[in-house]
Amino acid sequence: MLARKYDSLRNRLANLGSALVAYSGGVDSTLVAFAAHAVLGDNCLAVLATSDVHTANEVADARETAKLLGFRLHEVDTYELSDPRFLLNTPDRCYYCKSEMFGLFRTVAHARGIKWVLDGTNADDISDHRPGRKAAVEYGVVSPLLEVGLHKDEIRELSQMLELPTWDKPSMACLVSRFPYGNAITDEGLDRIRHAEADLRGLGLRQFRLRSHGDVGRLEVEPAEMEIAWNLREQIAAAIKSAGFTYASQDLEGYRSGSMNDVLPVAPEGSILS
Repeated sequence: MLARKYDSLRNRLANLGSALVAYSGGVDSTLVAFAAHAVLGDNCLAVLATSDVHTANEVADARETAKLLGFRLHEVDTYELSDPRFLLNTPDRCYYCKSEMFGLFRTVAHARGIKWVLDGTNADDISDHRPGRKAAVEYGVVSPLLEVGLHKDEIRELSQMLELPTWDKPSMACLVSRFPYGNAITDEGLDRIRHAEADLRGLGLRQFRLRSHGDVGRLEVEPAEMEIAWNLREQIAAAIKSAGFTYASQDLEGYRSGSMNDVLPVAPEGSILS
Protein backbone atom coordinates (compact mmCIF):
# COMPACT_ATOMS: atom_id res chain seq x y z
CA MET A 1 0.00 0.00 0.00
CA LEU A 2 2.74 2.47 0.97
CA ALA A 3 4.85 1.54 -2.06
CA ARG A 4 1.84 2.14 -4.33
CA LYS A 5 1.30 5.58 -2.82
CA TYR A 6 4.93 6.48 -3.38
CA ASP A 7 4.73 5.27 -6.98
CA SER A 8 1.62 7.42 -7.41
CA LEU A 9 3.50 10.38 -5.95
CA ARG A 10 6.42 9.95 -8.34
CA ASN A 11 4.09 9.55 -11.32
CA ARG A 12 2.14 12.67 -10.34
CA LEU A 13 5.34 14.68 -10.06
CA ALA A 14 6.79 13.33 -13.30
CA ASN A 15 3.66 14.37 -15.18
CA LEU A 16 4.09 17.99 -14.06
CA GLY A 17 7.20 18.44 -16.17
CA SER A 18 8.66 21.16 -13.96
CA ALA A 19 8.02 22.21 -10.39
CA LEU A 20 8.99 24.65 -7.65
CA VAL A 21 8.71 23.07 -4.20
CA ALA A 22 7.86 25.23 -1.19
CA TYR A 23 10.60 23.77 0.98
CA SER A 24 11.01 24.29 4.72
CA GLY A 25 13.30 21.43 5.68
CA GLY A 26 10.46 19.70 7.52
CA VAL A 27 9.35 16.08 7.09
CA ASP A 28 6.67 16.74 4.47
CA SER A 29 8.31 19.26 2.17
CA THR A 30 11.59 17.32 2.24
CA LEU A 31 9.86 14.21 0.92
CA VAL A 32 8.16 16.24 -1.82
CA ALA A 33 11.45 17.92 -2.78
CA PHE A 34 13.32 14.59 -2.75
CA ALA A 35 10.77 12.81 -4.94
CA ALA A 36 10.44 15.80 -7.28
CA HIS A 37 14.19 16.13 -7.76
CA ALA A 38 14.42 12.37 -8.37
CA VAL A 39 11.93 12.42 -11.26
CA LEU A 40 12.35 15.97 -12.60
CA GLY A 41 16.07 16.57 -12.08
CA ASP A 42 17.06 20.13 -12.98
CA ASN A 43 13.43 20.93 -13.76
CA CYS A 44 12.81 21.00 -10.00
CA LEU A 45 13.71 23.89 -7.71
CA ALA A 46 13.36 23.87 -3.90
CA VAL A 47 12.64 27.35 -2.54
CA LEU A 48 13.18 28.20 1.11
CA ALA A 49 11.39 31.20 2.62
CA THR A 50 13.34 32.94 5.38
CA SER A 51 12.08 35.50 7.88
CA ASP A 52 12.08 36.33 11.59
CA VAL A 53 9.14 34.00 12.26
CA HIS A 54 11.54 31.07 11.80
CA THR A 55 14.54 30.32 13.98
CA ALA A 56 18.06 30.51 12.61
CA ASN A 57 18.54 26.83 13.52
CA GLU A 58 15.56 25.77 11.40
CA VAL A 59 16.87 27.67 8.39
CA ALA A 60 20.38 26.27 8.87
CA ASP A 61 19.00 22.72 9.16
CA ALA A 62 16.97 23.18 5.98
CA ARG A 63 20.05 24.36 4.08
CA GLU A 64 22.10 21.43 5.37
CA THR A 65 19.42 18.89 4.41
CA ALA A 66 19.12 20.40 0.93
CA LYS A 67 22.88 20.21 0.48
CA LEU A 68 23.02 16.63 1.74
CA LEU A 69 20.24 15.49 -0.61
CA GLY A 70 21.46 17.47 -3.60
CA PHE A 71 18.48 19.79 -4.02
CA ARG A 72 18.67 22.82 -6.26
CA LEU A 73 17.96 25.42 -3.57
CA HIS A 74 16.90 29.04 -3.86
CA GLU A 75 16.08 31.32 -0.92
CA VAL A 76 13.65 34.22 -0.71
CA ASP A 77 13.02 36.64 2.15
CA THR A 78 9.42 37.13 3.25
CA TYR A 79 8.11 40.11 5.17
CA GLU A 80 4.93 39.00 6.89
CA LEU A 81 5.95 40.94 10.01
CA SER A 82 5.48 44.16 8.04
CA ASP A 83 1.83 43.27 7.32
CA PRO A 84 -0.45 44.82 10.01
CA ARG A 85 -3.12 42.20 9.28
CA PHE A 86 -0.67 39.45 10.16
CA LEU A 87 0.48 41.23 13.32
CA LEU A 88 -3.10 41.43 14.61
CA ASN A 89 -2.92 37.63 14.97
CA THR A 90 -6.51 36.87 14.01
CA PRO A 91 -7.57 33.28 13.24
CA ASP A 92 -6.95 33.92 9.52
CA ARG A 93 -3.38 35.13 10.18
CA CYS A 94 -1.80 32.30 8.17
CA TYR A 95 -3.76 33.30 5.09
CA TYR A 96 -1.83 36.57 4.82
CA CYS A 97 1.50 34.85 5.38
CA LYS A 98 0.87 32.15 2.79
CA SER A 99 -0.54 34.66 0.29
CA GLU A 100 2.70 36.61 0.36
CA MET A 101 4.84 33.48 0.23
CA PHE A 102 2.99 31.79 -2.62
CA GLY A 103 2.88 35.09 -4.52
CA LEU A 104 6.67 35.32 -4.28
CA PHE A 105 7.05 31.68 -5.27
CA ARG A 106 4.83 32.21 -8.31
CA THR A 107 7.06 35.12 -9.34
CA VAL A 108 10.19 32.98 -8.99
CA ALA A 109 8.57 30.12 -10.90
CA HIS A 110 7.47 32.40 -13.74
CA ALA A 111 10.92 33.97 -14.03
CA ARG A 112 12.51 30.52 -14.36
CA GLY A 113 9.96 29.01 -16.70
CA ILE A 114 8.56 26.65 -14.05
CA LYS A 115 4.87 25.89 -14.42
CA TRP A 116 3.88 24.42 -11.05
CA VAL A 117 4.30 25.37 -7.39
CA LEU A 118 4.05 22.51 -4.87
CA ASP A 119 3.66 22.40 -1.12
CA GLY A 120 3.86 19.70 1.56
CA THR A 121 0.24 19.61 2.73
CA ASN A 122 -0.63 16.04 3.71
CA ALA A 123 -3.83 14.08 4.24
CA ASP A 124 -3.94 14.85 7.97
CA ASP A 125 -3.69 18.62 7.55
CA ILE A 126 -7.18 19.16 6.18
CA SER A 127 -8.75 18.14 9.50
CA ASP A 128 -7.27 21.20 11.27
CA HIS A 129 -7.76 24.95 10.96
CA ARG A 130 -5.55 25.80 7.98
CA PRO A 131 -6.38 29.22 6.49
CA GLY A 132 -3.19 28.95 4.48
CA ARG A 133 -4.97 26.35 2.34
CA LYS A 134 -7.21 29.10 0.98
CA ALA A 135 -4.12 30.97 -0.24
CA ALA A 136 -2.74 27.77 -1.77
CA VAL A 137 -5.96 27.25 -3.73
CA GLU A 138 -6.00 30.87 -4.89
CA TYR A 139 -2.45 30.58 -6.23
CA GLY A 140 -3.03 27.18 -7.83
CA VAL A 141 -0.56 25.40 -5.57
CA VAL A 142 -0.42 21.61 -6.01
CA SER A 143 -0.36 19.43 -2.88
CA PRO A 144 0.89 16.04 -4.13
CA LEU A 145 1.05 14.34 -0.71
CA LEU A 146 -2.60 15.21 -0.15
CA GLU A 147 -3.56 14.11 -3.66
CA VAL A 148 -2.13 10.62 -3.21
CA GLY A 149 -3.52 10.30 0.32
CA LEU A 150 -0.29 10.19 2.31
CA HIS A 151 -0.71 10.69 6.05
CA LYS A 152 1.94 11.96 8.44
CA ASP A 153 2.88 8.57 9.85
CA GLU A 154 3.20 7.18 6.32
CA ILE A 155 5.38 10.12 5.29
CA ARG A 156 7.71 9.42 8.20
CA GLU A 157 7.80 5.71 7.35
CA LEU A 158 8.55 6.44 3.70
CA SER A 159 11.22 8.95 4.67
CA GLN A 160 12.89 6.36 6.87
CA MET A 161 12.79 3.79 4.06
CA LEU A 162 14.38 6.36 1.74
CA GLU A 163 16.97 7.19 4.42
CA LEU A 164 15.99 10.85 4.54
CA PRO A 165 17.48 12.58 7.60
CA THR A 166 14.15 14.22 8.38
CA TRP A 167 12.17 11.02 8.96
CA ASP A 168 12.04 11.49 12.75
CA LYS A 169 12.45 15.26 12.82
CA PRO A 170 10.11 16.99 15.29
CA SER A 171 7.18 18.87 13.75
CA MET A 172 7.87 22.54 13.13
CA ALA A 173 5.70 25.63 13.05
CA CYS A 174 6.42 29.34 12.81
CA LEU A 175 7.03 31.15 16.09
CA VAL A 176 3.79 33.11 15.78
CA SER A 177 1.87 29.88 16.47
CA ARG A 178 2.93 30.21 20.13
CA PHE A 179 0.57 33.13 20.75
CA PRO A 180 -3.20 33.01 21.41
CA TYR A 181 -5.35 34.54 18.68
CA GLY A 182 -5.97 38.22 19.32
CA ASN A 183 -2.62 38.79 21.05
CA ALA A 184 -0.71 41.17 18.82
CA ILE A 185 2.63 39.89 17.55
CA THR A 186 5.65 41.94 18.65
CA ASP A 187 9.39 41.64 18.19
CA GLU A 188 9.76 41.40 21.96
CA GLY A 189 7.30 38.52 22.20
CA LEU A 190 9.00 36.61 19.38
CA ASP A 191 12.41 37.14 20.95
CA ARG A 192 11.12 35.77 24.26
CA ILE A 193 9.88 32.57 22.61
CA ARG A 194 13.00 32.23 20.49
CA HIS A 195 15.26 32.59 23.53
CA ALA A 196 13.26 30.21 25.75
CA GLU A 197 12.82 27.46 23.16
CA ALA A 198 16.52 27.51 22.27
CA ASP A 199 17.38 26.95 25.94
CA LEU A 200 14.72 24.23 26.31
CA ARG A 201 16.11 22.44 23.27
CA GLY A 202 19.51 22.70 24.86
CA LEU A 203 18.13 20.77 27.85
CA GLY A 204 17.37 17.86 25.54
CA LEU A 205 13.64 18.33 24.82
CA ARG A 206 12.73 17.38 21.23
CA GLN A 207 9.01 17.74 20.44
CA PHE A 208 7.55 20.66 22.35
CA ARG A 209 6.07 24.14 22.12
CA LEU A 210 6.27 27.01 24.56
CA ARG A 211 2.98 28.92 24.37
CA SER A 212 2.99 32.55 25.44
CA HIS A 213 0.15 33.74 27.70
CA GLY A 214 1.26 37.15 28.88
CA ASP A 215 3.49 36.61 31.92
CA VAL A 216 3.00 32.83 31.74
CA GLY A 217 5.06 30.51 29.56
CA ARG A 218 3.07 27.26 29.11
CA LEU A 219 5.19 24.32 28.03
CA GLU A 220 3.62 21.57 25.93
CA VAL A 221 5.87 18.50 25.75
CA GLU A 222 5.35 15.28 23.80
CA PRO A 223 3.71 12.81 26.25
CA ALA A 224 6.71 10.47 25.99
CA GLU A 225 8.94 13.29 27.25
CA MET A 226 6.67 14.59 30.02
CA GLU A 227 8.40 12.64 32.79
CA ILE A 228 11.78 13.86 31.55
CA ALA A 229 10.46 17.42 31.54
CA TRP A 230 9.12 17.03 35.06
CA ASN A 231 12.49 15.81 36.30
CA LEU A 232 14.05 18.87 34.66
CA ARG A 233 11.40 21.23 36.03
CA GLU A 234 13.84 23.48 37.89
CA GLN A 235 16.05 23.97 34.82
CA ILE A 236 12.99 24.40 32.60
CA ALA A 237 11.46 27.00 34.89
CA ALA A 238 14.77 28.86 34.98
CA ALA A 239 15.00 28.83 31.18
CA ILE A 240 11.46 30.13 30.74
CA LYS A 241 11.90 32.87 33.33
CA SER A 242 15.30 33.82 31.95
CA ALA A 243 13.59 34.59 28.64
CA GLY A 244 11.34 37.13 30.35
CA PHE A 245 8.31 35.21 31.62
CA THR A 246 7.23 35.67 35.24
CA TYR A 247 5.66 32.23 35.59
CA ALA A 248 6.48 28.81 34.09
CA SER A 249 3.95 25.99 33.68
CA GLN A 250 3.78 22.55 32.09
CA ASP A 251 0.61 21.55 30.26
CA LEU A 252 -0.84 18.29 31.61
CA GLU A 253 -2.18 17.26 28.19
CA GLY A 254 1.22 17.53 26.56
CA TYR A 255 2.13 18.72 23.07
CA ARG A 256 -0.73 18.98 20.58
CA SER A 257 -0.23 20.41 17.13
CA GLY A 258 -2.51 23.41 16.69
CA SER A 259 -3.61 23.52 20.32
CA MET A 260 -4.24 27.26 20.01
CA ASN A 261 -7.12 26.36 17.68
CA ASP A 262 -9.06 24.84 20.61
CA VAL A 263 -10.79 28.20 21.11
CA LEU A 264 -12.17 28.22 17.54
CA PRO A 265 -15.65 26.93 16.62
CA VAL A 266 -15.74 23.41 15.26
CA ALA A 267 -16.22 23.22 11.51
CA PRO A 268 -18.54 20.62 9.92
CA GLU A 269 -16.84 17.29 9.35
CA GLY A 270 -14.67 17.28 6.26
CA SER A 271 -14.59 21.06 5.85
CA ILE A 272 -11.72 23.48 6.18
CA LEU A 273 -12.13 26.40 8.55
CA SER A 274 -11.18 29.69 6.97
